[in-house]
Amino acid sequence: MASDPNPSQFDIQQVLQSGVHARGSRRWRWLLTAVVALGVLFLAWQWLQPANDSLPGYETRPLETGDITVTVTATGTLEPVNQVDVGSELSGTVDQVLVDFNDRVRAGQMLARLNTDKLDADVVEARASLASKRAKLKEAQATVQETRLAFERCEKLAQRQLCSGEELDTTRAKAIRARAVAASAEAEVAVAKATLEGKQTEQEKATIHSPIDGLVLSRQIEPGQTVAASLQAPVLFTLAEDLTQMELHVAVDEADVGQVAEGQSAEFTVDAYPNRRFPATITQVRFAPQTVDGVVTYETVLAVDNQDLALRPGMTATAVITVQRLEDVTLLPNAALRFSPPVTQPRERRGGVFGSLFPRPHMAGRRSNQNQGEGQRVWLLRQGTPVAVAVKTGASDGKVTQLLEGDLSPGSEVIVDTIGASK
Repeated sequence: MASDPNPSQFDIQQVLQSGVHARGSRRWRWLLTAVVALGVLFLAWQWLQPANDSLPGYETRPLETGDITVTVTATGTLEPVNQVDVGSELSGTVDQVLVDFNDRVRAGQMLARLNTDKLDADVVEARASLASKRAKLKEAQATVQETRLAFERCEKLAQRQLCSGEELDTTRAKAIRARAVAASAEAEVAVAKATLEGKQTEQEKATIHSPIDGLVLSRQIEPGQTVAASLQAPVLFTLAEDLTQMELHVAVDEADVGQVAEGQSAEFTVDAYPNRRFPATITQVRFAPQTVDGVVTYETVLAVDNQDLALRPGMTATAVITVQRLEDVTLLPNAALRFSPPVTQPRERRGGVFGSLFPRPHMAGRRSNQNQGEGQRVWLLRQGTPVAVAVKTGASDGKVTQLLEGDLSPGSEVIVDTIGASK
């Protein structure tokens, strides 16, 4: 039977092991205590930091003195001052076309001719009818003369009792009927004459003449083509009276039409000459609105000098109309009018351990709404702090605005933007 180990030796081993465990536990407790202490110190340091750790920087720009030009932009097309569509009131076959595109024509010049065979026959028939009616008129006039003489003879004989009263009444009635027949014949002659003139007019309309001096812009017919004139006369030619003087018709937006008036100057460009600006002058601002896709515009007419014939009808143009020009005024950058300084709010302290461990973040970098509902203002930088100054403004060209009133002068630095802000 084996003998038990020495009791004293066993106790010594237990004491040594318990010492080792005690030293390990104390080491972990010290480490945990150090970590907690560092965390508390970090949270306390974060808590004691001010809400606005760093203030934003500001970009400023000085006020200047200069000129300002207010313009309105509109688009439209070029058109001749007088453009005429030449058509035909008659239907028929085209026999001749005597002009072509870009030909210069004079007023009364023949442009084309329709076939007139039927019209010529109608004229001959109308002439014959007129001659027949005139012959009948002469016959009726002779009858009037005959019956009048017969009545006068009977009337004289009746005074001597040589013509009875019945014969006298008969001759009187014949004379009256003869005058009526003659009057009817005269009316028939007038009708025949009018018919002849109408046929002759149609015959003349078969020849298409130019109504103006000008240039042939377009030709819609060819020899042998049939022209059908029904409710609306077909357009055969389009003529422009004078291309050295043209008109630019632009559509001005309803928001800008109040600034546009007759006599204002403008410049426009066309795609054909992108590096060239053409001068123009407003001659008419029409009151009739034009609505396209819900957008209301007003047609404005500008006079254009085209002596070199560089411009052509139908070209699309973009016009810049000068509605106001100011000289030597104080100019305020538009960016300064749009600027509002950021609002920095301090942290809110929340009670309890959770509030200390998770403080609510402060709000920085938001724009102030203090300008809403108030007059216009700009901001100056005084001792690093934005200060508002009330201003009254005038005309603007989209980049700078005229300063009318305000505690500012040329050279004053106004804030236009922020450079940076705390997060």
